[in-house]
Amino acid sequence: MSKNNYLFTSESVSEGHPDKVCDRISDMVVDLYLAKNPESRVACETLTTTNKVVLAGETRGPDISKEELIQKVRNCIKDIGYDQKGFSWKTASVETHLHAQSTDIAMGVDSKGNKDEGAGDQGIMFGYACQETEEFMPAPIHYSHKILRLMAEDRKNGSLKGIEPDSKSQVTMFYEANKPIKVKSVVISTQHSEDLKQEDVKNLIIPYIKKSIPEKYLQDLKSDEIYINPTGQFIIGGPDGDTGLTGRKIIVDTYGGAAPHGGGAFSGKDPTKVDRSAAYVSRYLAKNIVASGISERCLIQLSYAIGVSKPLSIFIKLDENNNSKVEKIKNIINKNFDLSPRGIREMLKLNNPIYEVTSAYGHFGRKPSNKGEFSWEKTDKVNLFKF
Repeated sequence: MSKNNYLFTSESVSEGHPDKVCDRISDMVVDLYLAKNPESRVACETLTTTNKVVLAGETRGPDISKEELIQKVRNCIKDIGYDQKGFSWKTASVETHLHAQSTDIAMGVDSKGNKDEGAGDQGIMFGYACQETEEFMPAPIHYSHKILRLMAEDRKNGSLKGIEPDSKSQVTMFYEANKPIKVKSVVISTQHSEDLKQEDVKNLIIPYIKKSIPEKYLQDLKSDEIYINPTGQFIIGGPDGDTGLTGRKIIVDTYGGAAPHGGGAFSGKDPTKVDRSAAYVSRYLAKNIVASGISERCLIQLSYAIGVSKPLSIFIKLDENNNSKVEKIKNIINKNFDLSPRGIREMLKLNNPIYEVTSAYGHFGRKPSNKGEFSWEKTDKVNLFKF
């Protein structure tokens, strides 16, 4: 097989997956603080297990009572859909162990005198965009997300009965000349009620593949290449079946493995943390570059040091590795974009409570809302990159 012809696979997990339950709760905490004070600092980790939720981390901002936090946690669990014996919004034990932010970290991040506000940590962040879908996302992760998102919508509105919140999907596509040509296999594992037989589950779930993936990609997909609950049964799920932690689904959250990842998770972090804000602005830049038509794909890497306001490096890779284009793009970015932590936050309006909705079905490839959610998905800078 030519190096330009290959199979590539990406997976997604639903909002009811134990790790995603944790991401949702951690991002709820970020939103709660930012709603009360846009300059709040939050680094919240969540753990879930059988009928238990534990919050830990550091905050700086308004006083929020444990009672309010606990009620908000229960609201998250309820909205996801958990009211099971092993994990219920009504009966789960919720512990909160949030404490004040380290003064050493605050000293490095805060602006003071002639010192600009610095990055909240060191690290590398990547942004990526390509022309494989209308959303400028790699096709396998895009369709993996879409399957689960449509399932969740119908589960919540009551039209998909017997299917429970915990689900996973996986789409393998065949690429020819670096372009997606067809779906080779699909795997969906979903939690279900005891009343459903596996044949019933298959009959309920297979239509979501057809709803989510364009027909042109499904024409050669054989029935034995569709795997629905391949273990044979999936009744015990969610935090009752597996412990969850914030930040364990970083590839699901980004590009499904089609682009590098710097290693930092997003959920539970306020936007002074460049793990989050710099990854968002990297995507913003890459998407506008690809949407301008000058390249079919674009990868951008930014690097930061804690307490330092400007990125230490900017790396750009286009599909044809055109160095002259890369230098032009760098000059455009340097002249038109403030990539300091504060500059990013102001440009994308990140100091708003917009993060809970990002916690499932990907942080990228989503539609910007009039509430400010997914502002990094706008293509309002396309004209800058047309040359």
